[in-house]
Amino acid sequence: MATKTIERLLDQLDEAKRQFAPRADKQTVQILRSLAKLTIDDPQALIRFHEILLFIAAYPQSAPAREQAQSILNRFSERVTHLRETDVDLSLLETPEVSGIAGTVVSDTFTYPIVSWLVRQQPRRVELDWEWFEDENRLAETWPRFMPLLEEDASVEANVPYQRWLRAASGRERDLTWLLRRIDSLPLSQKEKAELFDSQKLYVRWDPAFRSTRTGMRLPVRNVFYHRDPLIQRREVSLGQELQAPPRRLERLSTRRGEAILDMAREASTIRYRELYGFTHGDPAKVFRADLGRGVEVFVTQLPPGVRLPLRTYHAAMFFKNGVPVGYFEGLSLFERMESGFNLYYTFREGETAWLYAKTLSIFRHLLGVTSFAIDPYQIGYENEEGIESGAFWFYRKLGFRPTSPDITKLMAREEAKLASRRGYRTSPATLRKLAAGSMIFELEKSTAGDWDNFQLRNIGLAAQRRTAEKFGGDPVRMRAEAVARVSRVLGKRATSFTDTALTDFAVTLSLLGDLNKWTTSERQLLNEIIEAKAGPAESRYLKLMQRHKRLRLAMIRLGS
Repeated sequence: MATKTIERLLDQLDEAKRQFAPRADKQTVQILRSLAKLTIDDPQALIRFHEILLFIAAYPQSAPAREQAQSILNRFSERVTHLRETDVDLSLLETPEVSGIAGTVVSDTFTYPIVSWLVRQQPRRVELDWEWFEDENRLAETWPRFMPLLEEDASVEANVPYQRWLRAASGRERDLTWLLRRIDSLPLSQKEKAELFDSQKLYVRWDPAFRSTRTGMRLPVRNVFYHRDPLIQRREVSLGQELQAPPRRLERLSTRRGEAILDMAREASTIRYRELYGFTHGDPAKVFRADLGRGVEVFVTQLPPGVRLPLRTYHAAMFFKNGVPVGYFEGLSLFERMESGFNLYYTFREGETAWLYAKTLSIFRHLLGVTSFAIDPYQIGYENEEGIESGAFWFYRKLGFRPTSPDITKLMAREEAKLASRRGYRTSPATLRKLAAGSMIFELEKSTAGDWDNFQLRNIGLAAQRRTAEKFGGDPVRMRAEAVARVSRVLGKRATSFTDTALTDFAVTLSLLGDLNKWTTSERQLLNEIIEAKAGPAESRYLKLMQRHKRLRLAMIRLGS
């Protein structure tokens, strides 16, 4: 009987949370008070309850509704503890789709930068998880450099007790902390240290503090936005108008505040078994905040020199709705084209998704000067069933995106005709998978429409590999050295200007352009400025300089198409 009561109340609450008429919040508060008194013994029901509470915290109808939801969330770990103490199987709470509920842990082969960061942030809450570890041979290749005489055991004996060796070596220090300290002391670059640590495939267990869980993570807010009216629907959003609207004010944060925001973004990702390059390696001195209205704050990050990509600029963004983290964005830009990856956490996809997406693209339109926005097939549903189930193709299509493939365009036209003529028609999953097989693009400037349709950056990389194989016997060191020497000679630069791998690979790309020595003096001068800006304090200058170089743009498009 109690189970049916809980299911009925959850159904009612799921419906009530989406009602924003006057006094609609009274029913929400009443149901929340009823559920607060009940013990939930079913993990699936508990997960559902948790997600509804988070939605109400982000999209509250009133202060009482938000306060009641937050009050239940503040003690949610007690509900998880109850299930654990009654020997209920909690594996459902550990899946990536719902991980991070207060009272649970996450365990994975996190990367070296993330593990190092976790140990610095919450040293007593992070440890090696031997339960999942599988391949001890990897340890035999690495640990002898830290542990005298281990090679004697590891090279010839079976069933080497690596945990005992580690505990003996670490003494009173925590095992994971000691191991990281040993790796960090090696005379290697950060990339080489990461390769060494990651090659061991060590599972790390993180028992997050409440403030780091999905349940408790909050950005402090001064003014909560309460929804008195219905949420903004996709049909009410014009992407073209948003992109041409006046720019939002961007506030640059202090380095200390920027680091705090990056920490929250890393926690929000790690707790969900995800990692974003821009959050892991983000520059705390270059974090910007924008207030989008309706209780939404977006924080934009970029990369410092040394970890930048060779060709594209990389920007990431984290969204908070009334202090609740609701999603993230990645933008990879080359000239006026940005590849955009937008992910609203599934709990909040009933919210104002299209409005938030359009506002975000508008920020980058003004910040970077980009006017073409490309969507990777994965975002639409290629080898991504979540994208198929959510109908991601039609989400982007109704915002004005179009397929870049002629065959997919024809299929889309047939589907649109069926949707217009057949009441209740829905595109089948099989057809959605075909529609998702190619990229989509939205172009604000019609004069350049179609220029990027056949472009894939990977084509440039593959061309470099073929050149390396054909002319340099597969030796990338010779290939890079020759490229730097040639480009330096043509541009009148010192070879030492190409200071890191990213700049060296930029030179590799330029070396693939056969007519570089025929460019005009002004074209070569602008190219010099672009190279210098790539290693400069703000990558946005690099991108805007590229947008001025018409010859380089045409050459890159040709090379990548």
